[in-house]
Amino acid sequence: MRVAALDFGKARIGVAVSDELGLLAHPRPFLPGKNRRAVLESLRRLREEEGITCFLVGLPLRLGGEAGSTADEVIRFAQEVCDHTGCEVELIDERLSTVQASRALRDGGLSSKQQRSRIDSAAAAVLLQAWLDAPDRRKPR
Repeated sequence: MRVAALDFGKARIGVAVSDELGLLAHPRPFLPGKNRRAVLESLRRLREEEGITCFLVGLPLRLGGEAGSTADEVIRFAQEVCDHTGCEVELIDERLSTVQASRALRDGGLSSKQQRSRIDSAAAAVLLQAWLDAPDRRKPR
């Protein structure tokens, strides 16, 4: 079972993929977000090449748990990913994932400027690792 997590953004979509054992999340280069058709095709190829069985898509929620301003757009994107790849797609809470990713990159010695090209995929890796580590999480087959 291989799972990929996506951190949706209009400019960039962060990508992370689990290892073959489903234990660790590995960030991949981000996908430019402006051309939706190209993004969906890249995700279809990722599914085929990596054997992805499920995509996780970060759902923007406010700290109180209500849907954020871009939630509807993310839900539409998740449906497009499902339709185009034929994979199960699960929406997961992405609250504070970018903050965690930024802290980890900063702790790794990267400045804010150096983080720009890595932050989206690092946030996707935070989402995926949390999902992989959750003992009560339903895992796809």
